[in-house]
Amino acid sequence: MNRAADIGDPEAGGRVFFSQAGRSLIEEDQLELTSVGVDIGSSTSHLLVSTLLLDRLDTRYVVVERNVRFESEILLTPYAEGNTIDAEALGAFIEAQYARAGITPEEIDTGALILTGVAARRANARAIGELFAAQAGTFVALSAGDGLETMMAAHGSGAVALSNRGGPVLNIDVGGGTTKIALCAGGDVVARTALDAGARLVAFDDAGRIARLEPFGRRHIADAGLDAGLGDPLAPEARRRVAEAMTGCIIDAAQGEDVDGFMRLPPLDAAESPRVVLSGGASEYLEGAAGPADDLGPELIAALAARLEAIAAEVVPARQRIRATVVGASQYSVQVSGSTIFLDPADALPLRNLPVVAPKLDLGPEIDPDAVAQAVTDALGRMEMGDGETPVAVALPWQGSALYGRLKALGAGLVRGLAPLIAAGHPLVLVIDGDVGGLLGMQIRTEEDVPGAIVSVDGIALSEFDFIDIGAVIRATGAAPVVVKSLLFPEA
Repeated sequence: MNRAADIGDPEAGGRVFFSQAGRSLIEEDQLELTSVGVDIGSSTSHLLVSTLLLDRLDTRYVVVERNVRFESEILLTPYAEGNTIDAEALGAFIEAQYARAGITPEEIDTGALILTGVAARRANARAIGELFAAQAGTFVALSAGDGLETMMAAHGSGAVALSNRGGPVLNIDVGGGTTKIALCAGGDVVARTALDAGARLVAFDDAGRIARLEPFGRRHIADAGLDAGLGDPLAPEARRRVAEAMTGCIIDAAQGEDVDGFMRLPPLDAAESPRVVLSGGASEYLEGAAGPADDLGPELIAALAARLEAIAAEVVPARQRIRATVVGASQYSVQVSGSTIFLDPADALPLRNLPVVAPKLDLGPEIDPDAVAQAVTDALGRMEMGDGETPVAVALPWQGSALYGRLKALGAGLVRGLAPLIAAGHPLVLVIDGDVGGLLGMQIRTEEDVPGAIVSVDGIALSEFDFIDIGAVIRATGAAPVVVKSLLFPEA
């Protein structure tokens, strides 16, 4: 961490404006950051620029104000040969949107790059990553599959926050190729599913002929009792019939049914909610929003709204629609770990941009290692990181006494649940909110088979959708600086 480069105008309230020249965040009381969220998906790509105001609270920062200052145009994701994304065209779009927003890449303090659908494929992700290579320390990158995208949409639309009051909320996110459905209750996503139903499974040219037809689009056309293929015209009434067939699949999935042949995730195992939030690209047509009508978006959202009204569901306005997944632009905060950390080997730090998984643990007087292992496995699954390809940091709550038996059971369960990551050679990184980091790390090193590095720090509170950097140990204190980059989602 380097010293400050430039200070804000005192007439602006003594506010400090963060810059890429680098500063010691921990020495400043108030920060203003420029944050960018970029969402690149199979059908559309767009970005959002926010200004974040953070106040220092003890050893960490909290966001006290956030303002969206620029929303980009919506780009139909450009493709090259072989169904790969045209990185050059995408780069030109991003550069043009930066210019429209009045910012340069050097002025961006923090950002989140969300890749979904085709964009998350390895070859595409590599090409897209090269566009942001110069900002590798600034942007956190998240490849979201169906499950994680469903969770992010539910958070970004405001459905999760809304479920904290008035009972459960069902978020239906209708995208270009898929529809994601999340049941939210008590401020959490309690069930989720996804299916192949979306506005751009069938797209049209200026003359109303089918210009793009995905395999599942062809199936929805057949289910509507129609026979049409690439190059064929589709009249307005025929479009409505296809949209109604697609809507039937979405409503069935929302009610917990297994829609044969269309499900991308297992069916919901919970009851429907009378309150529904609609998000995703198609939802932009809810209020007759202007935009290209070269797909089934207008017909699909009209049919969906009519079906929800018919079953007496209350449609609650979304905080974000098409930008539901990208609204969580990342934000820097800094915390300082406790001094009782465990680090082996000594050169295991620094670590950068580790995604956080937060297992839901019940750490009562008796800790069950099998339950701990299952909770870790479930948390890795929620964040789609159970394949061992990506190192993670595990956020742990702690309560009760640091007895040998409790630490041993917790350590054994953690190692069992993290086995795929340990086998892949990734460090075992634990971040605990209580004062047992050193003891837990020592316990695991002496009694569990962990060949790689172990980093166990305490005094830090984290949650899912956080990313962290852990800096080298401050020798004078024995503590480590931890930079927390959080995805910010709307409050109710």
